[in-house]
Amino acid sequence: MRPSVRRTAVLRREAVIVTVPVALAALLVAAGPAAAGPLGASGVGDPYFPLAGNGGYRVGHYDLTLRYDPGSRHLSGTAVLTARATQPLTRFDLDFNGLKVTGLTVDHAKAEYRRDGQELVVTPRRPLREGRRFQVAVTYDGTPAPVTDPDGSLDGWIPTDDGAFVAGEPQGAMTWFPGNSHPTDKSSYDFTITVPEGKTAVANGVFLGARTAQGQTTFRWRQTEPMAAYLATATVGTFKTERYTTRDGIQVYNAVDPREASAAAPVLKQLPSVLEWESRLFGPYPFRAAGSIVDRAPDVGYALETQTRPVYDSAPDLSTLVHESAHQWFGDSVSLTSWKEIWLNEGFATYAEWLYSEQHGGKSAQQTFDELYQRPADDGLWEFPPGDPGSGANIFGTPVYARGAMALHALRKAVGDRTFFRILRAWAAGHRYGHGTTPQFVRLSERLSGKDLDALFQTWLYTPGKPGTP
Repeated sequence: MRPSVRRTAVLRREAVIVTVPVALAALLVAAGPAAAGPLGASGVGDPYFPLAGNGGYRVGHYDLTLRYDPGSRHLSGTAVLTARATQPLTRFDLDFNGLKVTGLTVDHAKAEYRRDGQELVVTPRRPLREGRRFQVAVTYDGTPAPVTDPDGSLDGWIPTDDGAFVAGEPQGAMTWFPGNSHPTDKSSYDFTITVPEGKTAVANGVFLGARTAQGQTTFRWRQTEPMAAYLATATVGTFKTERYTTRDGIQVYNAVDPREASAAAPVLKQLPSVLEWESRLFGPYPFRAAGSIVDRAPDVGYALETQTRPVYDSAPDLSTLVHESAHQWFGDSVSLTSWKEIWLNEGFATYAEWLYSEQHGGKSAQQTFDELYQRPADDGLWEFPPGDPGSGANIFGTPVYARGAMALHALRKAVGDRTFFRILRAWAAGHRYGHGTTPQFVRLSERLSGKDLDALFQTWLYTPGKPGTP
């Protein structure tokens, strides 16, 4: 994600966030779903979003069939989840907020269910044994609404004047489909989205085609590589579209609101070269598809790295395009295990901006680092350490982005360019389609450099206040 001025401006709005003691949250994460007994846990114990995700099962695939009318803002859907029980289950939860459930089956048999806040609590007719693959089908409808995040901004299904801007970081996926909505659970997806003729529905992955009948157009998309739920999109609007294949075989699909087309065109034209440049630095592009969704959503205030096809609330500048494209490696392919470690997403994508500037005639990364370091000790840059933001209200704050990037630059200076770029490529390759943690990144950096880097990372990631002389 790359916040705009609008999102930055709302960071101080009050919001309620449920918290759990850090020690308890760590214990829950370490213990995992198996600690929950025959009942699937209502969350995975994330320290900032404790109800995100669910215990007791993993989702291998989502098949989402949606119908949306921008005029009435009515959404109807069927979500079919193919999952595997990781423990014996007599009951399990799905993250699902707001929309009315009209039917639910487990393995084609009606199952009991009840709502408990953002949790949809499901009791199958027969218990599920550990290791069993099962299928949950949920039908639902209503008027979807976004959630308000702890920083005061919106995410999820956000209505626009011609459709909907759909961006789920960190907790908005549950506003439009039921699921296991934490980055630790990644799945493949199929999307079938029907909208009024003249509208376009854009989702993740490869475009499989569209068909129009009786005034309605149905769009089909397939995301085969694993994806966290928050990275899914189903953005709807009046779009100008283009399709092409890069010389590396990546299928590109761009959808642009006509009101943003003239401003977006020169930037989107550079997407293939940006992907080629990032591939040289970070390793092969991890997905079959790429592209952009450029909407006009003035109330949103940010862009998001929805997998394979970032969504922008207005025409992006080149730095934003570089940032969201870098997330395809750092954040999308290599995902978090805890929202507390979001610097692994945002610090890396921000540093990609610095590198792009450095290698394309702009400021060097060192110049950017030095300018930031000159900020006084009471500047917001030093408000909290990026490796420990303190709460969900801070995960999109300046320290996570800028000081997170400074941590990477400090590493680069300590180990030298050759080793530093080996570390970035090894990180992306070693955790491709999986997950990574800060301790794992530290160990990788030490192994490839042969240096003890504990003090460096402690200073830049975890020490409060402005670090001493770099």
